[in-house]
Amino acid sequence: MTDQTPECLWQPDQARIERSRMHDFMQWLTDNKGLTFDNYNSLWQWSVDHLEEFWAAFWDYFDIRHSAPYSSVLSDYRMPGATWFDGARMNMIEQAFRYHEDEPGRPAIISRSEIRELQELSWGDLKKQVASFAHALRQMGVKSGDRVVAYLPNIPETVVAFYACASIGAIWSSCSPDMGTRSVIDRFRQIDPKVMIAVDGYRYGGKDFSRMDVVKQLREELPTLEQVVLLPYLDAGAALDNSVAWPDMLAHDEPMSFEQLPFDHPLWVVYSSGTTGMPKPIVHSHGGALLEGLQGQGLHMDLQPDDRYLWFTTTGWIMWNAQIGGLLLGSTICIYDGNPGYPDLGTLWRFAGEAGVTFFGAGAAYFLNCKKAEIHPREYADLSGIHSVGSTGSPLPDEGYKWIMNEIGNNVLVAPISGGTDVAAFYVGCNPIMPVYAGEMQCRTLGTAVYAFDEDGKPLEDEVGELVVTKPMPSMPLYFWGDEGGHRYHDSYFDTYPGIWRHGDWIRITPRGGAIIYGRSDTTINRQGVRMGTGEIYRVVEEIPEVMDSLIVDLEYLGRESYMPLFVVLREGVTLDDDLKGRIRAAIRDNLSARHVPNEIIPTAEIPYTLTGKKMELPIRKLLLGKPLSQVASPDAMANPGSLDFYIRFAEERGTAPAE
Repeated sequence: MTDQTPECLWQPDQARIERSRMHDFMQWLTDNKGLTFDNYNSLWQWSVDHLEEFWAAFWDYFDIRHSAPYSSVLSDYRMPGATWFDGARMNMIEQAFRYHEDEPGRPAIISRSEIRELQELSWGDLKKQVASFAHALRQMGVKSGDRVVAYLPNIPETVVAFYACASIGAIWSSCSPDMGTRSVIDRFRQIDPKVMIAVDGYRYGGKDFSRMDVVKQLREELPTLEQVVLLPYLDAGAALDNSVAWPDMLAHDEPMSFEQLPFDHPLWVVYSSGTTGMPKPIVHSHGGALLEGLQGQGLHMDLQPDDRYLWFTTTGWIMWNAQIGGLLLGSTICIYDGNPGYPDLGTLWRFAGEAGVTFFGAGAAYFLNCKKAEIHPREYADLSGIHSVGSTGSPLPDEGYKWIMNEIGNNVLVAPISGGTDVAAFYVGCNPIMPVYAGEMQCRTLGTAVYAFDEDGKPLEDEVGELVVTKPMPSMPLYFWGDEGGHRYHDSYFDTYPGIWRHGDWIRITPRGGAIIYGRSDTTINRQGVRMGTGEIYRVVEEIPEVMDSLIVDLEYLGRESYMPLFVVLREGVTLDDDLKGRIRAAIRDNLSARHVPNEIIPTAEIPYTLTGKKMELPIRKLLLGKPLSQVASPDAMANPGSLDFYIRFAEERGTAPAE
């Protein structure tokens, strides 16, 4: 691919560069290690060429709290199976409470929800509540290595519960209460939890949803549970027989303590999307999650103790784990629970203004929806304090970058990131000391050996290929829970390129050292030898004002020409006439490839999404190829399971499946 330099949208001024952590880290390397780098790309190259030296320097720079030193940084470069910081003893949570000890009244968490007005929880009160909750867990018999699961929304109590669990070495796992019963059971049952913390219900889009029956069923179907803690949220008077009430967990006046653990002690279990089969229970470590969190959010996102950090998420998405990681840098985290589009798309912007947010993050779809709805955020609130706007979940197209800068301000760093639940980190993303180019993430993250590979395992320069990581990362999974022999873990990431991590995304590394993600590599459409990521098609199709959302699948049959339908959700009142169809086809033909013009364009009311906001391309493809629903998708793991009915009828009526 011949690179055509895209438009430069933003250039940091010298003052911004000099007050950034990234600049400070580079200066620290010069002063303490005698290392000087001309620019970020030379720093990145050193960090991956000298992996152990980089992470040792990182450990020192952030002054990682520990009670026993490490004997080696990295045991070997084997993947999977590398051992990091062997011998060190530590606790991830201790990192947070080193900040603001002389300002206990400073806000640690600012929150709002559809149920609650704006609230603040101070650092002093957070510490007291975490200490009390941890003591109560110990009284229940919870000890290091036991699993504690949470069926809780994105509210301050959830943060308290997680920090308490981690402080004693218990292993945390959470699901959002908007997840279906079976989906939660499929996740929690795999890890044999000892305690469950659950909410009575929640409010979303102005509607109340009781979860008491679900909580009772979860208790019945999780045989290892010894205790349930109930948090009244929807109904202040909610109660459950034979359970512990939330206030009782906070009734203890105990000093804060941190169980000292090995670097690779399990911290939490997170899950793959679960759209097909049983979700993979992915285990990350205290040390790995801490280092990658500090690296990604501290250096690349440039969060500092005076920041107020919002990333809209639910507790079932890895971005919740990232959001609460802001506390590890002394930042105030700003959390919202509810529908970001209710009563209108100004809701999050109003909250950002109320909370004084400085870093605003959300899924790419949120910003594009605001653009389509012609939302002007500064009409809702004073957003002058925002210095960065983060995006993830799907590729942010050029127009998304430009909309953010036009609407929030030209001095704002547009900061998309791309990583995954798999590593609880991002591979490519933002950088406060580099320019921003339209549609392009600024860099590969430090210590992360990310490349684009072709089918033969050879690196590509300025061409689209498989996103791979060729050297270990501290936050790569320890293992999958219950995966005896590690076969499932190996087959998930290392079966394509032996000894090299394959993530499953298409990526292009640009000549500037930046990166562009083109979507999932397992949904890439290959027509007549020309490969196209579905994300590229969506970017073009959804630029058309009448199109609100879209999904494309390629139904290839052996020995016959493939059939590729494009499903579109149209703006209210719009009809899919010949003129609109022609403009959609022309946009794809002119901007992408004539080979990728769809065979048919079909209007639909909804595109199916997972709970974490991913379009369900593979499940719909399999459904249209004749697989039964039970084999391709779990409705409980979906944001909008009712949307499947249309595609089931489509497959039946149109006969898209091949004859038996």
